Amino acid sequence: MGKHTGFIEYERLPQPEREIEKRIKDWKDYTSPPSEKDVQLQGARCMDCGVPTCHVGMEINGVTTGCPLNHLIPEWNQLVYEGKWEEALIRAHAKNNFPEFTGIACPAPCEGACVLGINEPPVTIRSIERTIVEKGFEKGWITPNPPKERTGKKVAVIGSGPTGLAAAAQLNQAGHLVTVFERDDRVGGLLTYGIPEMKLPYHVVERRVNLLEEEGIQFLTNTEVGKDYSVERLNEEFDATILATGSTVHRGMDVEGNHLEGVHFAIDFLHQNTKSLLDSDLKDGNYISAEDKHVIVIGGGDTGTDCLATAVRHNCESLTQFDIYEKKGVERDATSNPWPQYPIIHRVEYGQKEAAHKYGEDPRAFAVMTKKFVGDTSGYIKEVHTINVRNKYVNGKKVREEIPGTEKVWPADLVLIAIGFQGPEQQLLHQLQLETNPNSTAKAAYGEYKTNIDGVFSAGDMRRGQSLIVWAIHEGREVARECDKYLMGETDLP
Repeated sequence: MGKHTGFIEYERLPQPEREIEKRIKDWKDYTSPPSEKDVQLQGARCMDCGVPTCHVGMEINGVTTGCPLNHLIPEWNQLVYEGKWEEALIRAHAKNNFPEFTGIACPAPCEGACVLGINEPPVTIRSIERTIVEKGFEKGWITPNPPKERTGKKVAVIGSGPTGLAAAAQLNQAGHLVTVFERDDRVGGLLTYGIPEMKLPYHVVERRVNLLEEEGIQFLTNTEVGKDYSVERLNEEFDATILATGSTVHRGMDVEGNHLEGVHFAIDFLHQNTKSLLDSDLKDGNYISAEDKHVIVIGGGDTGTDCLATAVRHNCESLTQFDIYEKKGVERDATSNPWPQYPIIHRVEYGQKEAAHKYGEDPRAFAVMTKKFVGDTSGYIKEVHTINVRNKYVNGKKVREEIPGTEKVWPADLVLIAIGFQGPEQQLLHQLQLETNPNSTAKAAYGEYKTNIDGVFSAGDMRRGQSLIVWAIHEGREVARECDKYLMGETDLP
């Protein structure tokens, strides 16, 4: 590398964040751009690894570590340190159609696998990636690149999340005529309506979509295949179809009172808030408001954190986040969670920082299990009853043991369930007569992506179940390659 002692000389500097007191009063990006010099020095921390593991995505014990996109991370770290930003941008795009999305919204399993992370804070890979692509847009290096020739083949891509967008981008570059169907009014899937504006601003999605349109991709919004656009018409008009609708069936809670008014799925809360924000700056009132309410968020993941940050900006009365797991240590356990596994540690994310700033303490309650929801005489939620649990393994299976005497009643006017998704919606799968797996996902082998219907492919969360944005883009690129091979008999797509 250009700076062999960089990892010794320079400390890790993560993406800067705006002052909390100011940012919780608006919906702008909660981060600030780092200085060019700081980013170059962060690139210098990248070691001259004999076997760099950051760019080789794998799953260990069911958790992703390293980058599934096989990003050329050491290469663009070196180029950034040398000030060769345009070359770094070329490397960043070599394996990833949308490095700005992963540079913002990816949980960075690459950093978990960083060799430096064995005994020091890892390289700030995600922040460097984000800076590279932002500089690319700023300098005008990222421009439309339509294909020189068209094959005349038509491909339908159903779903405009990261999988659908990646597949469409690749197939368009191969010269096919691509139409992307999106049932919502804006393109982006969960990038747009599942991640709040202050974390992934919509203009970041929109500018990339505009480029794809200029390159020749057609987007049909407010169009649900199987409802607004028949399956018969789809089969008649397109030579191949890629299903990338994601995993959007909420994982619910089978507890008493889950029908009460004021109990909502987190994604509905986030979706409505973003739509109202983009449509009218929340002036139309078409969203679930947390203002002046006692809010309980059930779920300790990223979606739960996004709910915290949104509720803070609504000016809620109080805010609590239930995490079913015990509080973790600040350092990985060398025995149960050794490198290069993704570090399972206690983290304080932006939403928790904001809630702690406003209400005086971290909003999380750990090892808490919901027992029931209790409503008032009008059918509105007023209380959540919980008990503390111990999580342990018995004969290799995880069990939760309730701890007597830890029962508690929490006041609640709004409950947001953020415990993930259990699979794709089934209507379209049934209409297309596709085979499914026992977990309801579309049956299509990894690496091949072919369903039981000729010319119909499936990829991303619809095929693999709820996963990460990097896996979504990875499968979008791969399914494009397989679809191109189906259409042309061979493929040059990576």
